[in-house]
Amino acid sequence: MQHIGIIGVGEIGGAVVDGLSDGVEDPPRVHLSPRGARAAAELSGRYANVEVCAGNQEVVDRSDLVILAVRRPDVHDALAGLRVDDGTVVVSVVAGVAVADLRAILGTGAPVVRAIPLPPVRERRCVTVTYPSHPVVDAFFGRLGEALPAADEAAFNVMSALTGTLTTHYAFLGTLATWAAGHGIAPDEAERYVRGLFQAAGRSLGDETRSLQRLAADHETPNGLNERVRTTWFDPGNAEALTKVLDAVLGDLG
Repeated sequence: MQHIGIIGVGEIGGAVVDGLSDGVEDPPRVHLSPRGARAAAELSGRYANVEVCAGNQEVVDRSDLVILAVRRPDVHDALAGLRVDDGTVVVSVVAGVAVADLRAILGTGAPVVRAIPLPPVRERRCVTVTYPSHPVVDAFFGRLGEALPAADEAAFNVMSALTGTLTTHYAFLGTLATWAAGHGIAPDEAERYVRGLFQAAGRSLGDETRSLQRLAADHETPNGLNERVRTTWFDPGNAEALTKVLDAVLGDLG
């Protein structure tokens, strides 16, 4: 695919552009919608292979693969009246909108695939869940890290629900840094240490020979600090509350 279109140039759209373009010897042509005008203009100014189109239809007409990256409430407005040729591959990164609904909105026989790219596509090291599996789409996200096709749309929605925990993780780290600052540590030093602590922990996730439960056990000593925090704060009630929130999110996505 040498012509990629993106309708909706927000955080994910911009990250995809960076991943396709930054430091790439022969990048594809990328056609951006004027939606998110400031971000689109900045990207086209940064990369010679990127251009801003006059409208969404021009994006579709110029592209072999089109990424829909608008917010869920804006889907109908963004796609209304678009003519999509059956030879174009459509990739939706819109959470909570099923393949059948997208196909009905577009009124096309073109392949429609859902995907969950995350900001690490910028560094070309993101595991992107897709559904249904499509060779062109899976190869596309392979360029940006790795494609992980879901078995069915229900499984895809479960993976989508998991992404709703990302900012909670950042807020958790922020709470740790704020606690340390409240005990006399300079705020910038507290944040630097928390970042370094969890960046180091995150690298251990690359060891796929150990389950997540095994990693937790390997980082604990009996009656140690880690075990104390885990068993007193992240207790069964806490875990149950998290499970209930995820179930509610999944219900909204389904």
